[in-house]
Amino acid sequence: MIRRFGLLPCAAALAWCAALAWGQRPSDADSAALIEKSRQKALDYVQSLPDFVCSEIIQRYAASAWVVKLGPWVRTDTLTVKLSYSHGTEGHKLELIDGKPTDREFEDLDGATSSGEFGGILHTIFDPDSQVFFDWDSAKTVRNHRVAVYQYAVSAAESPYYLQHRNRWDIVGLHGTVEVDTETGEVWRLTFIADDIPKRLDVQSFSSTVDYALASVAGRNYLLPARSETETHSTETWARNKMEFRNYRKFSVDSVIDFGTGK
Repeated sequence: MIRRFGLLPCAAALAWCAALAWGQRPSDADSAALIEKSRQKALDYVQSLPDFVCSEIIQRYAASAWVVKLGPWVRTDTLTVKLSYSHGTEGHKLELIDGKPTDREFEDLDGATSSGEFGGILHTIFDPDSQVFFDWDSAKTVRNHRVAVYQYAVSAAESPYYLQHRNRWDIVGLHGTVEVDTETGEVWRLTFIADDIPKRLDVQSFSSTVDYALASVAGRNYLLPARSETETHSTETWARNKMEFRNYRKFSVDSVIDFGTGK
């Protein structure tokens, strides 16, 4: 008996094979090509961004290091910050604390704060001088985009990234993951954990996650931070910040950026 295979079963088989291949580890050459594409995107990222301002909403939580596992985190305050980005430099102006106007400076606040979501950490990870080794971890889909997840590590000796705590700062190493669009090389999400933290900082651990979302400003699409979360463990206190970036608008132009779900 001769069995004929129609077009639909063959197409389904091809799709199944493609899906199977998609979930498999890529060749070293393919990985290197994708990382190089992502490197160029990341290093060009700061120069490609327009000057803009946005509202950064920071919900800060804290817990005693002794009892954090025994109960929920306690929200300490909510900060509203006017974040400006101009010529590759971030500026933070504290406007509200728990909805009330304040004249305090962002840099002088007690507790944990962070910066660098707009290109600083991307540049650190992909800068050739950081001598980062990337290792494929897995594949996934993010907002209908195929994404390759890579682990990376930056030694403290090669890292320009510094960690600040209680008016003390020092260079630290980093490791984490980057989720790279396999078509464009753009980073949709990154995580980083501090390594080799000097004891004088009194920080046992620090970690952060940044989620980027596609946005349109002045007729052009950009991947800009949409959400970020950091967690800091010190001897006495654990701190957690949850940040959202809202109401983007081009510097000196009253155009508002709305985060979309994809191209």
